[in-house]
Amino acid sequence: MAAFGSERWLNDLPNHAIFQKIRENLDREPHGNERGVAKNLTFCLGGDLFVWDDSDRVFYTTNLRHLNADENLSNVSGKHQTLLCINPPRFELCQVLLSPTQHHVALVGLRGVSVLELPQRWGKRSEFEGGRSEINCKTIPVAERFFTSSPSVILRQAAWYPGETDEPHLVLLTSDNTVRFYGLKSPQTPAKVLSVSQSEDDTSSHPPVRSYAASLGEIAVAFDFGSISASPRHLAAQFSKDQLVYPLYILYENGETYVSYTSQAKGVSLTKPMGPLPMYPAAEDNYGYDACAILCLPCVPSILVIATETGTLYHCVVLESEEEEETRAVEKWIRGAEAVPALYVFECVELELTLKVATGEDEDPQDFDFTCPIRLHRDPLCQQRYHCTHEAGVHSVGLIWVNKLQKFLQSGEEDMDNLQELAAEKRCIVEHILCTRPLQSSQSAPVLGFVIVSDLSLGATMICITSTYECILLPLLSSIRPPSPPLLCTHPGPGSGSSPLRGLADDSFEQHIRNILARSSTNPLVLKAGDKDKSPPPPECLQLLSRATQVFREEYILKQDMAREEMQRRVKLLTSQKNKQLEELTLCREERKSLTEAAERLADKYEDAKYCQETIMNKVKKVLGNLQSRLPILSNSEKDMKKEVQTISDQLRHLDNCIKQVNMKMDYQKTQVDKDVPAARTKVSLNAQQKKVVQDVLREQGQQIGDMMKQIKDIKSHFSF
Repeated sequence: MAAFGSERWLNDLPNHAIFQKIRENLDREPHGNERGVAKNLTFCLGGDLFVWDDSDRVFYTTNLRHLNADENLSNVSGKHQTLLCINPPRFELCQVLLSPTQHHVALVGLRGVSVLELPQRWGKRSEFEGGRSEINCKTIPVAERFFTSSPSVILRQAAWYPGETDEPHLVLLTSDNTVRFYGLKSPQTPAKVLSVSQSEDDTSSHPPVRSYAASLGEIAVAFDFGSISASPRHLAAQFSKDQLVYPLYILYENGETYVSYTSQAKGVSLTKPMGPLPMYPAAEDNYGYDACAILCLPCVPSILVIATETGTLYHCVVLESEEEEETRAVEKWIRGAEAVPALYVFECVELELTLKVATGEDEDPQDFDFTCPIRLHRDPLCQQRYHCTHEAGVHSVGLIWVNKLQKFLQSGEEDMDNLQELAAEKRCIVEHILCTRPLQSSQSAPVLGFVIVSDLSLGATMICITSTYECILLPLLSSIRPPSPPLLCTHPGPGSGSSPLRGLADDSFEQHIRNILARSSTNPLVLKAGDKDKSPPPPECLQLLSRATQVFREEYILKQDMAREEMQRRVKLLTSQKNKQLEELTLCREERKSLTEAAERLADKYEDAKYCQETIMNKVKKVLGNLQSRLPILSNSEKDMKKEVQTISDQLRHLDNCIKQVNMKMDYQKTQVDKDVPAARTKVSLNAQQKKVVQDVLREQGQQIGDMMKQIKDIKSHFSF
């Protein structure tokens, strides 16, 4: 596939038939002027995008990879499947949640929950039920009897239990300060009920008491599960030593956070909520009120993000606290019984929900008290990043200090360098991605869908669906994503020629320029909220234009000028260093030339000295030999040589006697043979084989005799006998 083909779906998806059909249904419905709430009616499963149509109570799904297919395929950009609910929900949906096993989808509303079971896949393209256009899906109502019998109770949050191997369970937090666990096998009966009321007597079910608790902010508004871990030591009576548990963080409207530990090893088991968790450093207002959402990032250590309706985000590091501090912070009904972790607030972030504009040339931006609920979304591609959706748009937040924090916690207690680096580390990066309500006077236009495409073959892309079901595709900020680990082949060995000074400089010049160009505020993609045919008044347009111009001037042009001046200074410095190095290089070349000539002269002198040394050594050897020969006594070597010569002389004398004896015996044998031969010899006839054998024997004996004679001659000539 060509490179441009992988981006074809980015152009085809906004004009897909799914959104055209939903917009047609939206135009037929009457529009109210009530204030909207941010929803999330879409999710992505692999390369499949699912969008919920609240008018027809159906799911529309299309495969994003098929949009990158060949253009010759018929009607690829408009092909989709419709998932029909056998028992459609009768309440308005505000969120859809995919289960951890990716087989069920929770349809969540304020007045109920239903679970849709995804159909099977088969066929060439692995589509649902072979690619049928409309598919009936099993729908299971959850807690339907409870919501029908409790008309005053609303659902505040729903989530899937994070276990992937056990039976899927839905966790529901209702306005009566109760957390209920429902299994799909018995969806009407809760498997476990946990009361999260802060009052000592559990009487929060009565409306007067509930309204009194709400006025004090003692109403649980959100919860989230933390990363799986071993059970704490103080819970050994409830959980076994090797049992894994999930911490359940419960957030109250007054900003307090409680924790309960859950496990699904032998059915759903829970502990009583412990808290409130102490927050450090302490604040008089307990870090604000109107808390609305909580998110636990899957980092080590865990990081809790607490959001308020005023747009304030608190990044809290979950660590173990000291025993004295724990016992002071724990409530009276659990005081001294269990230990609770502590929340260390690392930073506080203020989101710009609506754009802050100036009313005049010399006036400061107006400070509006605009508040709205905020939804927090994890990023499936980066653990250190999360996203916020609300009535006025979308923000993206990246925690770039997590790596320095982990490095500091892994180092020793006396390592102050990492502590200074952590203190000097710049704060998180906040990107204002999308603005659907530029001004407070603008009409409400909440985000209805938000999803991150986790399929890397399609690219890291953010999909946002506006209140008019306009699909907006935006790339993710890549600078927040942690760098990939280096390859093994790139690690320098002990003999590497790299400069040791490079290891001392952690931050490169490129990173320095990035820090200069880092923006504290951005110009988001501004959408015209409300009626498309109605233009905003000219004063608002002027305010938005002035604000955008100011941001471009302060955050772009000025910082680019600063970066340009910094690069010019860098170029000037590098140029001077280059000229200095060129001069030093010229001197080094001249010195190398002089050293080469000196080395040649030394080599000639060495050859002459070596020749003279050999001559003198030969003369010394000759003198020593003459001196040794003139000594009156024999040396040890001469004595050994004399003994060896005498031994050889004795051996030669013995050999001479042996030869004489052999000659005498040979003459005697000839005499005896001549006597035995008759006068008339008989002729002996031999065949060819016998002749050849006799010749070989005679030749061999002749050679032996010749060798012996030669040895005797050599010995005689050597010793001059």
